[in-house]
Amino acid sequence: MQGSEPAGSVYQSRRAELRKALPNGIAVLFGRSEGDSDDLRSGFYQEPNFYYLTGWNQPGAILLLDPTGDTIFLPAKDPEAEKWTGPKASAQDRNAAALTGFEQVVPVPAFESELTKLMRQYPRLYALQGTKLEKLAPLREISDVRPAIAKLRMKKSPEEIALIERATNVSIEAHRAAWKRAAPGLYEYQIASTMTGVFAENGCERAAYSPIVGSGPNSVFLHYSRNKRRMDKGEILLMDVAAECSAYASDITRTIPVGAKFSKRQREIYDVVLGAQRAAIAAVKPGMTIAKTSPNSLYKIAYDYINTHGKDLHGEPLGKYFTHGLSHHVGLEVHDASDPNAPLEAGMAITIEPGVYIPEEQIGVRIEDVVLVTENGAKVLSDALPREPEEIERAIAR
Repeated sequence: MQGSEPAGSVYQSRRAELRKALPNGIAVLFGRSEGDSDDLRSGFYQEPNFYYLTGWNQPGAILLLDPTGDTIFLPAKDPEAEKWTGPKASAQDRNAAALTGFEQVVPVPAFESELTKLMRQYPRLYALQGTKLEKLAPLREISDVRPAIAKLRMKKSPEEIALIERATNVSIEAHRAAWKRAAPGLYEYQIASTMTGVFAENGCERAAYSPIVGSGPNSVFLHYSRNKRRMDKGEILLMDVAAECSAYASDITRTIPVGAKFSKRQREIYDVVLGAQRAAIAAVKPGMTIAKTSPNSLYKIAYDYINTHGKDLHGEPLGKYFTHGLSHHVGLEVHDASDPNAPLEAGMAITIEPGVYIPEEQIGVRIEDVVLVTENGAKVLSDALPREPEEIERAIAR
């Protein structure tokens, strides 16, 4: 289950804010239907923008928002389908308004006529691009509603921050369990299973993304997720693994040595990455940005540090081995809806994740933490998981 049943006022407030951003416009969002994704493999998970605005977690619903209010459309009951997937709410239920948090709860078949009526009154039509609305209104220009929703999603409420903190704390526990287990001769998938097991034991519904557990030569691949290799003593083990709890994600990466201390060269690269992360975190505050080329860029701070500290085996600077961005927003999605060029504000949750990946040396190091932007700086939500190499080595030795 993704999240709890809706607390109507929270979602009503979000819809009211979206209406302000879409004057004289209608917005339509389709929730996911059963079968839109591989439900048999992963279960049903709601479309994140739809969930953000409704808190509704059952399939097949439609949100219709106009300047005067909003309506949720629910599918009719299907007793045959419910034999397989369990009972669902419908517009005919007596408690439908209380259950959904909407005053207007209408059966799905009425959606087209209601949309047609509203399109006569309001000139602008908004939707998530690539949805079914193009077929229902083929002659209307449809604007993408994502940027307006992203502006709302970027700044987290105290309740959202608490959920991100919970996902982060469970993720920390999973990393600690992995550190205890990681040893020469084990396979990457065994470490991944240890970590996802911690998620399940703590009531979190799933990993926030496919676990990335790369040892030795696999540590240099940014989104490596095969997790098939057997690890050997003295290799680097990079673990980019985090939980999703009550629909909110975390995102943590640590890099450790397998069954030993860091080698001299591993430690040298590790210290460069750690120094870059420290520099970037120290600079986090309202007004900074996370894009590579935007003004006040945190990325540039980390890149410049990496490029002026340490060399590869040929005496070249390490900047070219930092091959990805430094940061992204975290929330309902691990790469949450955002405008990377927008200045940071208090209440935004982001990652800081510099990395250096040198295939020639089979060394990949990434250190990633979840950071909450505050009024005057930043709070590292994942700070309880050690980053200092000495602390990591002591934890592994225990």
